[in-house]
Amino acid sequence: MQQFTEESRTPTAARNKLRARGVRAALAAVLAAGALMTSQTVTAHGADNPYERGPAPTQSSIEASRGPYAVSQTSVSSLSASGFGGGTIYYPTTTSDGTFGAVVISPGFTAYESSIAWLGPRLASQGFVVFTIDTLTTLDQPDSRGRQLLAALDHLTQRSTVRGRVDATRLGVMGHSMGGGGTLEAAKSRPSLQAAIPLTGWNTDKTWPEIQTPTLIVGADGDTVAPVSSHSEPFYQSLPSSLNKAYLELNGASHFTPNSSNTTIAKYSISWLKRFIDNDTRYEQFLCPLPRPSLTIEEYRGNCPHTG
Repeated sequence: MQQFTEESRTPTAARNKLRARGVRAALAAVLAAGALMTSQTVTAHGADNPYERGPAPTQSSIEASRGPYAVSQTSVSSLSASGFGGGTIYYPTTTSDGTFGAVVISPGFTAYESSIAWLGPRLASQGFVVFTIDTLTTLDQPDSRGRQLLAALDHLTQRSTVRGRVDATRLGVMGHSMGGGGTLEAAKSRPSLQAAIPLTGWNTDKTWPEIQTPTLIVGADGDTVAPVSSHSEPFYQSLPSSLNKAYLELNGASHFTPNSSNTTIAKYSISWLKRFIDNDTRYEQFLCPLPRPSLTIEEYRGNCPHTG
């Protein structure tokens, strides 16, 4: 007796319907497997680096005026501060992502916290605890500002009301002008720091071969207060050749460009802090290959690829 399958006994339209159903089932299985693989890949990537915070970055996300995190802030009175002049702490509001890396930022000569305050919420919204500080006096020199940056880090991690939100092993320093010179002093004094970013820095000391902290030097082509030829460039050139380091010279900028919101400063600061405080290699793409000259970049130097 001749055997018939269900398909052979079914009219053409019905057979086509069965085939379509089979294709859909196979496609669903493939998609499910792909989703599982993607899930496993993300989980594995996160497990490789538990310090990653926030979604995968894009060019637009690092240039945005605000990142993915909502930000809160709290003031630190000069009366409760020891070794520095008080300031403002900006931090991601969420507690679901665990602790965050942190950075303290110093103003420059004769300046107050307000001159660098724009960096607080901008960096914090990308997933950092940020402490913008006042110095003990507006006339403090770089060596004093370096000590004050470290005192503020100690306050942040040991005494502040948000100390539980900070990973005390993942810290960095930034500063403008004499605060930039102080940034180099702080990195020299505390090699355990993960990142340093002097912004149009000023210091009578031009050589920094002792620094072991990944350092991004930011200069300005039109700086007449701390000209790059006698400050930022020699600072950069004196850093160890084996160090993760970079030199960003802003185009059409002055000594005081870091005192107001600036997308180029922000995007490369965010990328540097993410890469070295959080060890987040997702941000390597914005640092290597080296950025090319543009309307906002006069010059960019560095060693690529980065290590560690």
